[in-house]
Amino acid sequence: MTLQATGRKDERDPSWVVFTRTFRAPVDDVWASITEPERLERWIGTWEGDPASGQVLFTMTAEGEGAQPVVNEIDECRPPYLLQVSFTEEGQPWVLRLELRESDGVTTLDFAQRITDPELGASVGPGWEYYLDRLVTAQAGGDAGTVQWGDYFPAMSDHYRSLLAT
Repeated sequence: MTLQATGRKDERDPSWVVFTRTFRAPVDDVWASITEPERLERWIGTWEGDPASGQVLFTMTAEGEGAQPVVNEIDECRPPYLLQVSFTEEGQPWVLRLELRESDGVTTLDFAQRITDPELGASVGPGWEYYLDRLVTAQAGGDAGTVQWGDYFPAMSDHYRSLLAT
């Protein structure tokens, strides 16, 4: 399968790389797919804890056995339109922003990550393409396991390396 890289720099702040996906579903349903543990697990992982505390423990179950949970700080949450979280993994700070909007029964998700390092982007960019396509598949009722990592990496790495080198 040949897929196209969709990530682009945010025009307002080029330190953010934005990935956009659309869904023929109400915004509340897509919000549930990115925030409810049972629905989130269908495409990427799950979380536990009390979001009211300002943090949850997230585990990327789609990474296979042995994935370690990571504390995610909930920086901003305005259901069902905005979620921003941050965490540190292997000394690398990560900030993720998910913005949703609905129009005429179609919900658009802009998923963004603050990335400045071209080499980090060469692996993270294809990774988010992969996971977001798993989300699209799961949201449509399909099996996210049919989305294959090898279709994304390393095929999309040069796109993200170049995007972040400019």
